This record gives sequence, structure tokens and C-alpha cells, in this order.
Amino acid sequence: MSEAPKKPKRVINRQKTKTPMREQDPKNRIYNFEEVPLGYTLEEAVNEARRCAQCKDKPCTHGCPVGIDIPAFMLLLGQGDLEGALRKIKEKNFLPAICGRVCPQEDQCELVCTLNKPDKGRESASVGRVERFIGDWARENGISATPEVAPPTGKKVAIIGSGPAGLTAASDLVQLGHEVTVFEALHKPGGVLFYGIPEFRLPKKILIDEIEGLKDMGVKFVMNYPVGKAESLDSIRSRFDAVFIGTGAGLPWFLNIPGENLNGVYSANEFLTRVNLMGGYQFPEKADTPVKKIKRIAVIGAGNTAMDSARTARRLRPEKVYLVYRRSRLEMPARKEEIHHAEEEGIEFFLLHSPIEFLDDGNGAVRAIRLQEMRLGEPDESGRRRPVPVEGSIKELEIDTAVISIGQGPNPILVEGCPELARDERRGTILTDPETMETSLPGVFAGGDIVTGGATVILAMGAGRKAATAMHRYLMTGSAKATATEAPARV
Repeated sequence: MSEAPKKPKRVINRQKTKTPMREQDPKNRIYNFEEVPLGYTLEEAVNEARRCAQCKDKPCTHGCPVGIDIPAFMLLLGQGDLEGALRKIKEKNFLPAICGRVCPQEDQCELVCTLNKPDKGRESASVGRVERFIGDWARENGISATPEVAPPTGKKVAIIGSGPAGLTAASDLVQLGHEVTVFEALHKPGGVLFYGIPEFRLPKKILIDEIEGLKDMGVKFVMNYPVGKAESLDSIRSRFDAVFIGTGAGLPWFLNIPGENLNGVYSANEFLTRVNLMGGYQFPEKADTPVKKIKRIAVIGAGNTAMDSARTARRLRPEKVYLVYRRSRLEMPARKEEIHHAEEEGIEFFLLHSPIEFLDDGNGAVRAIRLQEMRLGEPDESGRRRPVPVEGSIKELEIDTAVISIGQGPNPILVEGCPELARDERRGTILTDPETMETSLPGVFAGGDIVTGGATVILAMGAGRKAATAMHRYLMTGSAKATATEAPARV
């Protein structure tokens, strides 16, 4: 009787810090929309994977909103089993190349990594960079590792919105044997992944390839179809056995200050959509949608969307790009990596200043922004120190363009015609059962930014997964609630 093949021996890398990732030089990248981080080589990725401590309690997995078994895929890659590592990731996440790029791992899996001991000069394993490498390797080598699809159940599901929550719910539900149709208001699928995140952070070809994998599994996409206008939610409910709403938070918030309606003042949504979704930066060679010629631009805000807006503006070759924020650098909510990249690219941070007025050039366009200097007082409900005006200290900043990026809420178009759908009166978000993600309407579920308000891609994906599990239960039993004896769904 032949012996069973031995498992490859684990190789441990005791390097204290993350394996660095190569990047485009800032002097060159500000003139192109190509991706800034260049990714790991195979050797670098394996080296980093071998840093994983293989903890038995797996704190990183518990810190991941979709529950990826991170030590398992790190071990497989460290042993040279790239396809095995890919399959392990895709048990929980069908978008590794995307999540490896845009998820805030430093606040989730990497934050709770056992190796993360800053006081001892030790950094966490670089989960995101390794995940990105595996996703890129699979795409470049034509390896999809498409999950199996269960036999048809005869049940039809509508997914409204093709952002990260909707795509995740669609992936899980089609694998469980349901017929899934995704309705998207815009002409390209992906939601915020397509229109909100710049090409230099997330190349669109990667997103398109990942969505093609969903189509291969049988998911249908209906584009240019804003539910609430093209068809009511009630009508959709009558045609499908269950519905998931994942329309995100696409309604921008504004400052409500004088001059906000002047020409040249954009919301971040409009600015980024013009550039990312409609290819405005390629006008007139490859796109029909122009972007205003900018000389001096101010971006208001300090979150990831503000950084995306400022860095996008920098690539349109203005003389100056200012980032105006009413608090200090310490309170900036954007990822540290994005702040670092913005500084490298010459974005000028105008901190502790708050806009109070946009000034007219006499022809209906913005010529300057008036700023109130601020100081930091006691913490507010967000936990950050509250900005307090410095009396008598007002400045003017000469600009011809402004982008307002202070947050966004849910677009009311879909729900306006359905008053029985319970919403938060103040925020406008849809109310759901936290256990099942079911709304006040039986068989209608919701998740992502439409429920939480603006959040991260991976949190939206986690909500889509939770909803899909409950929707499968609802479709097969008539109730979204779990029972004590229920077997887990095979996803």
C-alpha cells in the first residue's frame, strides 16, 4: 500500500516588517491614471505569506467582515499552492483583486493580527497585498476558480443595485441555485466600485473581469434601469420571489453656504462619475464627456472620497490642488496610505479651516472660497475633537473649481413610491432586522450603504452575504429567521 503524499513543510519568515510594495514614482504618476502600487512579485508574495503566525484562534478572520480564513490562504501560498490559496479566498470572497486594493485592512484584519506590535517594531502580515497578488495571478493566468452552482431551485431573485453589497448577494444566491437578476441604474455595473474609485486605485478591467465571472455563473444584468423610475419596487416584488436592495448612498451632502450653486462647484459624486465612469479625463480622444479645465481647485473634506477627488484633480494638471479640512491631520478619516499618496503627489493640505462662502467672479462662476480658521475643542459624538471658530480669522483662497466631499446619503428615488418601507426619518436609510437584513416588507431585504450610510466596500459585502443567507432561508422555508436545528447554507 502506497504512502499518502506528505504535506509541504511550512517555511516561516520571521521578518518584523511588511514586505514593501513597489509604486510608481510620484513625479511620473501625477501625469497618468495608471495604478500607483505595482503589486508583489511571486517571490515577494510568498515571502509575506510566510510571515503569518498561523494563530489557532485566527483573530484576523474574526476581523474580516466576510470571514475569510486568512491563515489558511496564507499557508497555502507560503507552500506554493497558488490555486489552493485562491479557492480558499473564494469560499468567502469572490472579489480578491478588488478587496486587496480598496479594503481598509489596517482597521480590520491587520489591526488585530497577532504580529501587529508597533511598540516592539513589529508590523502585521500584509493581508491586503497578498490577497491582491492572488487575485491578479488568477486573472493573468486565466484561472477563475468559479464556485459550483447548486441545482436550480425555481426561485427568482431581484438584486437592485450592482455595488459591492448587491454583487456579493448575487454571487451567494446564484451559487445556491436561485435565478438572479441584477438591476443597475447606470450603464456600467459595479456601483461605487466603477464610478467612485479612480482608475489609479482600482483599474476598471479588474472589476469588469470579476463581474464576467458572475455572468459565467448565471447572474443576469439589466443596465440603464433605475428601479423607482423605470419600474416601481411593488412591480419588481410582484415578479420575483425575493428582492435585495443595495442601491448605496449616492445622494451627496452639501455645505449649505452662500455661492454653493455657482458654476465650478461640484459634488464629489458628479466629479468622480464624470472622470471615472464616463472617462472625462480622456476627452476628446476616447471620451465624449469633458472635464472643466482647472487652474486652482479646492476639495472640501478628508475622507477616502475626498482623497480620490484631490488625487484625480491632480492628474488633470491644474496649477494648485488644495484639500480643505476643518480639523487637523490627526482626525482625518481617510486611510493613511491615501493621505500619504496625496502628500507625495503635491496636494496642499489646508487644515483647520472651514468654508463659509464661495465667491462669484461676476459671471456666475466661482472665483474664490472664503475660509474660517478653526481650532479644536472638546470631542463631539464622533469621538473627534470638535472644530471651534477662531474669532476674526477669515481667509480667501483663489480657486476656479471646488469639489464638496463631506459625505452622502441614500437616494430616495427607489423608496419614495413605497411609503410602507420603513426608513430612518433623519438619515433616510432603510431599516432592517439586524439578524436577517429583512426590511418591513416581507421578502424584501437590504444591505450596504442604503442601510448603514456611507461605509466601506468590505462592510457592504458582509451585509450582502448576511442578507443572502437569510434570503435563501426565506425562499426555501418562508421565514428569514434561523431555527436551532438549521443546517448552514452551502456558500
